[in-house]
Amino acid sequence: MQNPTLDIQIKTLPQQPGVYQYFDKEDKLIYVGKAKNIKKRVSSYFTKTHDNGKTRVLVKKIAKIKHIVVETETDALLLENNLIKKNKPRYNVLLKDDKSYPWICIKKERFPRVFPTRRIFKDGSEYYGPYTSMKTVWTLLDLIKGLYHLRTCNFNLSEEKIEAGKYKVCLEYHLGNCEGPCEGFQDEEEYNANIKAIREIIKGNFKDSLSQFKTQMKDLAANMHFEEAQRIKEKIEVLENYQSKSTVVNPKISNVDVFSIMSDEGYGYVNFLQLSYGSIIRSHTLEIKKKLDETDKELLELAITEIRQRFNSNSREIYVPFKVDLGETIRVTIPKLGDKKKILDLSLRNAKYYRMERFKQVKIVDPDRHANRIMAQMKADLRLPEEPRHIECFDNSNIQGTNPVAACVVFKDGKPSKKDYRHFNIKTVVGPDDFASMEEVVYRRYKRLVEEEQSLPQLIIIDGGKGQLNSALKSLDALGLRNKIAIIGIAKRLEELFYPDDPIPLYLDKKSETLKVIQHLRNEAHRFGIEHHRNRRSKGALTTELESISGIGEQTVVALMKRFKSLKRIKEAKQEDLEAVVGLSRAQKIKAFYKKE
Repeated sequence: MQNPTLDIQIKTLPQQPGVYQYFDKEDKLIYVGKAKNIKKRVSSYFTKTHDNGKTRVLVKKIAKIKHIVVETETDALLLENNLIKKNKPRYNVLLKDDKSYPWICIKKERFPRVFPTRRIFKDGSEYYGPYTSMKTVWTLLDLIKGLYHLRTCNFNLSEEKIEAGKYKVCLEYHLGNCEGPCEGFQDEEEYNANIKAIREIIKGNFKDSLSQFKTQMKDLAANMHFEEAQRIKEKIEVLENYQSKSTVVNPKISNVDVFSIMSDEGYGYVNFLQLSYGSIIRSHTLEIKKKLDETDKELLELAITEIRQRFNSNSREIYVPFKVDLGETIRVTIPKLGDKKKILDLSLRNAKYYRMERFKQVKIVDPDRHANRIMAQMKADLRLPEEPRHIECFDNSNIQGTNPVAACVVFKDGKPSKKDYRHFNIKTVVGPDDFASMEEVVYRRYKRLVEEEQSLPQLIIIDGGKGQLNSALKSLDALGLRNKIAIIGIAKRLEELFYPDDPIPLYLDKKSETLKVIQHLRNEAHRFGIEHHRNRRSKGALTTELESISGIGEQTVVALMKRFKSLKRIKEAKQEDLEAVVGLSRAQKIKAFYKKE
């Protein structure tokens, strides 16, 4: 499919948090924005009247829209910052300066310092972040300072200099904020144990620290130091409410490319994320049409080569979901957990959203291709000998055995064909027997189709488990249609698909399009059957009550219902009002009946 029009691109955007990018007709990036809901935000550009002339010019120049889906608004804010700094789009002004988001640094040195910074250096230090608010950074550092006494001076505390007595403790030591490692009052092992605990607090694993805070608070309260205990309590509350979203960044990792793939019967979708110092600076998804039955591995290897050439990437390491062969010059990493796995999952998520959007766009622009793809997918998923272009689904409806009915709904090319829906009143079964009812309606349906020489479906779906499926099979056997029409049963509880002569059910992926079509069929059959059942019960109730009156027939009941709308109003109506509708004689009989009742 060619690039969709702007209108179709907007209609198929995801309603997720992320970053959107506007390109002009020359494929140049002109604007980057963030949104809690990408579709809603982008749509607003094209539906509002903009007072700002610059915004009106921007909207006129938009020819293509790209986006990157992320987990949270915070992630979107950070990603927007990275993309603006990298690409400097013409219409972005807010984030073009060199201001960076704050990080927390644990310095690589003896007796490490912990401090905030906006700059990252390749010196082996650990950097945590970035954070969207400096307040968050100071809150964390304040908590750390309250629990662990660390040095703030920038002296070189080598073992030789400390032993030589080069330094003297400062005011921080006398205030109780530092243990005095500069004069050897605190050993390195104890200090490093504190640093280890601080790492866990920054990452969000602060169980042990919370326990220590609570113990400290109780001790202070027991000793009547209530003001200090209250300050500790406030810090505990901040810690408990704080949810860390930080990522450890090792500045030694320079350039990394991340690739993931989603595929179906006809196409593969490969997403590419380019990282620099832990920040995403580029995202692109490539759609590949399958020629033969290529594997995901073959498609991914082809796409990686193409994308790296297109974007002139020289990264020596890539993250992928499975092993690929790219020669000896590129290091291939398959992340299993941690931050590397999270970034790979983000790439896969973007590939999935891109695939969904293309499906929606195809459905609008080329409905035949959409139907063909769905049919091919269903044929493969359900192991059918041919595509199920014509599907029929059966469902029984009865409540406490009254007015048993059944419904048959028909889908053609994956869509409801409502003119072909059929209701069945159960004729040969007494009482609530779902198995016998299913046998009856399937026999009646296909006996008629055969007699009238109408086309038979390629697939029959029975709403029920093995029992209902076996009942339907009896009817197909009686008509000589066994093995001529594929038939399956779907059990409601676990969405199990049952096949004839196979005791083990099939389970489809809960998000698969095949299962969604089957569920749509089942829900339509249920709705259609319940609707007919309610109509029969309502008519039955009217017949039982009004037509039991001598001299009152069906036409009289219809006339009364048209005028009064309900039995309650008929019962409470004055005699003269009834006379106006059905005459004096019938009105007297109705009033006498309800008076006696």
